This record gives sequence, C-alpha cells and structure tokens, in this order.
Amino acid sequence: MKDQYRLIEFNLNGKDVACMVDCRASLTDMLRNDFRLTSVKKGCEVGECGACNVIIDGECYNSCIYLAVWVRGKHVRTLESLMGPNGELSDIQQAFIDETAVQCGFCTPGFIMSAVEILESGKLYTRDELRKLLSGHLCRCTGYENILNAVEKTMKKRLGIV
Repeated sequence: MKDQYRLIEFNLNGKDVACMVDCRASLTDMLRNDFRLTSVKKGCEVGECGACNVIIDGECYNSCIYLAVWVRGKHVRTLESLMGPNGELSDIQQAFIDETAVQCGFCTPGFIMSAVEILESGKLYTRDELRKLLSGHLCRCTGYENILNAVEKTMKKRLGIV
C-alpha cells in the first residue's frame, strides 16, 4: 500500500511542477483532477478517440492510456500551452475557427494537439498524408473536411506557401 503513491516532477506547459499521484492513475485523470486542465477530454478511455491527446517530449500521446507516473522528468503540453501571453489564440486555433472546423468542440483539443505535432515537424504534407496523420481522432459532428482545411491552411502559411 505504501508504494501506491509516488511524487513525480515534470514540466507542464512550460512550468516545472510536482504532484503526488496514484501509480494506477492515467495522465488524463492527473491533468484534469490535479491541474484542472479541462482541455484534456475523457472520451473513450481506451486510446481510440484522440480527445485526450497531449504532447509529451514533442510527440502526441493518448493520455487516457498513459500512466501519470510515466511523465516523471518529461515535458507535457496541453491545449492550454498554446495561448499567447494576453490570451490570444495560436494560428492553428484561429484556423479552426476560420475554417468552421468546430461544432460541438469535444474532439477539438485533441485534434489541435495532433495538428501542433504535425506543424512543428516543419514538413509539407499532402492532403492524404494529413488525413492519415489525423486518423487517430473520432468526430461525430464535422465530417473532418474543415479540420483538414484548417491544418492544411496553417501548414502552408507556416511554410510560406500561401
């Protein structure tokens, strides 16, 4: 019983933090319950829908199937990390609005975090490649085309193509 809880130290959205966590807790639960980061959504809780996606050391993970204790010493980013110093939206967040890529919004944070990983690669992807890279997400509302439009538009703008 004494080994059930561990103190973990990690970097969360650019700040060094520490948290006592149950060794069985998912990263989703820790981020939502201990840090009140509600952009991390609890969807399927089995790694199928992508609503809980976060970036850990530069790579997207489904936080629902990633144990909280595994982030010890790592850098974790959630949607909240994208906000500018005065609350302004990032370019990919604005693109989701401009392209009407949001309906109910439940899946949006996960999609945006995957888009951040894609955009930060600095590569030019085809539309089919973007579709495949975003295929780990489920959305019941949008039909995906506007989401693809938003990611493609932001990618091309960042690469100086548009």
